[in-house]
Amino acid sequence: MKRILALSLFLFRAAFLHAESPNIVLIVADDLGYGDLACYGSTVHETPHLDGLAATGMRFTDFHSGGAMCSPTRASILTGCYPQRFGSQFDGALSAGNPDSGLPLGVVTVAEMLRGRGYATACFGKWHLGYRAPLLPTNQGFDIFRGLLSGDGDFHTRINRSGGEDWWWNDKLEPASGYTTDLLTDYSVEFMEENRDSPFFLYLPHLAIHFPWQGPEDPPHREKGISYKKDKFGIISDPSNVAPHVKAMVESLDAGVGRVLAALKEQGLVEKTLVIFTSDNGGYLNYGSRYKNISSNGRYRGQKTELYEGGHRVPTIVSWPGRIEPGVTNAMTHSNDLFPTLMEIANAGKGNSNVDGLDLSPLLFDERSLPERSLFWRSRSQRAIRGGPWKLCLTGNRVELFHLGRDPSEKQNLAREHPERVQDLTAVLNAWELEMDATASRFGLETK
Repeated sequence: MKRILALSLFLFRAAFLHAESPNIVLIVADDLGYGDLACYGSTVHETPHLDGLAATGMRFTDFHSGGAMCSPTRASILTGCYPQRFGSQFDGALSAGNPDSGLPLGVVTVAEMLRGRGYATACFGKWHLGYRAPLLPTNQGFDIFRGLLSGDGDFHTRINRSGGEDWWWNDKLEPASGYTTDLLTDYSVEFMEENRDSPFFLYLPHLAIHFPWQGPEDPPHREKGISYKKDKFGIISDPSNVAPHVKAMVESLDAGVGRVLAALKEQGLVEKTLVIFTSDNGGYLNYGSRYKNISSNGRYRGQKTELYEGGHRVPTIVSWPGRIEPGVTNAMTHSNDLFPTLMEIANAGKGNSNVDGLDLSPLLFDERSLPERSLFWRSRSQRAIRGGPWKLCLTGNRVELFHLGRDPSEKQNLAREHPERVQDLTAVLNAWELEMDATASRFGLETK
């Protein structure tokens, strides 16, 4: 009888979810480390709005970005696929030196699927999945785009590191005044107000806390026509302690999230809206020998660009008051999972045939366990695989095996003690790479 009642309750919830088409707000921070929010252990940053969001929703402690740099994770979030399915261009951040690189137009994005379901769709922030037409957000399912196409820009002048203007309204350059984090929040609030009477999908990929490290009160750094490729970090009075600048950025980001949440409340949309907050990769701890004390990845080893946990274990919160019970989960999850989860919640279809993520709705709504699986990463010369508590990291000829259950900080290399485990995980990783390269080849893209 209990099983019958449980099944009936599950089917009722599923039918209810499919019937109502909730609004979806997906906020992605840039370079925000696992330990940069107070609800994830920071004693440096005050983040009351994100802490409040976590208190109303599910906070993830074992959530991983699709890459250890910007572009791969953005591709993962929007498609549900490992970024390597779209070629070795996504082993790292897309480069302006190759302006034709980007997410293939033949790939179906979450925005395209939701727009097909009747959603209004908007992208406000950092795209970094194509530098010029036709590889623009408005050709990937978004009704409106306002923000930057490149990997970073001055938070006050919106000049990219090549010295060019980089602030767009759809496919046209459109200069704007103000602090970037505030502008993106302004656009988001306006969009939600305009679409309050119909379902909307707001994708808000913030530039914060990516360099140049500039808080609202820090000075402008870049001018048009000057290259900043060797001086891209901002005006930092003490490079050995970047933390004060980053603190201002984190707290400005938190305030922006607070304004988005306040707008939902004002419009009476809180219980009609699923809000997701995550980061595209881990934070920088140091940059080279000069810039230090930047961000925090908590107890996790490594930083952005690296495939240790600090490079890709990221803070993630999912909130939908009245639908998702508040709590904390240690389920092993991934940015690939967002696409299939949103498809299920919005009853929007399946999308790409090669979706690699899992639908998280059983975990979110019924606290059911997820199926066992492996997770994979590749970043230039680095490769990694996670299977259960075991993680294998391969960098050149260096082989490292960690048991994250006993050693979450990846301090003890167990490769010599468990050669059979190394062999097994390497075989699975190699098979994954072959599958990724096969898909990339079908797109006509360069493989590893």
